[in-house]
Amino acid sequence: MKHTLAVIGLTLATAASAQNIAVVNGKGIPTSRMAALEAQVAASGQPVTDEIKARIKDELVNREIFMQEALARGLNKSNDYKDQMELARSTILIRALIADEQAKNPVTEAVVKAEYDRVTAQMNAKEYNAAHILVKDEKQAIDLIKQLKAGADFAKLAQKHSQDPGSGAAGGDLDWAGADAYVPEFSNAMVALQKGAITETPVKSQFGWHVIRLNDVRQAALPPFDQVKGAIEKNLRERQFSDLQDKLRAAARIQ
Repeated sequence: MKHTLAVIGLTLATAASAQNIAVVNGKGIPTSRMAALEAQVAASGQPVTDEIKARIKDELVNREIFMQEALARGLNKSNDYKDQMELARSTILIRALIADEQAKNPVTEAVVKAEYDRVTAQMNAKEYNAAHILVKDEKQAIDLIKQLKAGADFAKLAQKHSQDPGSGAAGGDLDWAGADAYVPEFSNAMVALQKGAITETPVKSQFGWHVIRLNDVRQAALPPFDQVKGAIEKNLRERQFSDLQDKLRAAARIQ
């Protein structure tokens, strides 16, 4: 009988040892806790080596020692502890809810590609190659337009008169850009021009008076799918969470 009891005791001790990575002051630290931290390390891209495992085990033992001391001091009974625990609990549950929602409605590459195709189909973005001469006086701008209509060289006039330090030296050239790259007064006048035309009257903006010439227009080159799919996926996941939040809030009774 004693032999049988000893065997049972040994069996139970072995089982307990298999379930725990260590026992501190009679309290076991479950292997599941170690596995959870190992999974976090692996998810960060680091290899879970024997050295890392030893560090994790040591960290868990230290945590358990501190936990036991905190409990011995009754710190778990404070209102601050209770509030912090409730916040931690809600955070963990919300993360679990989001993970569950994403698992049930995965944002697959096919979904991301469909969103990319939808957005690109709606876009009709254009880029403009323009040049301008910027002066402070409207009268001077009008005179420059007259000279241009009489056959004067736009680039030479820009180099001589333009007060835009960025483009003046380059003959007024602004290179390729979307209309939204400029202040509204400038962009509205620019997009209204025909290719090769100049503004009939000076265009006033916060910078002064512009004489604008539109050199060319082209369709904007959209970024390839592989370059933006990560950003699209992130946007879709954020939208998914926002939709879930709106749906749950609409169904909730808030007083």
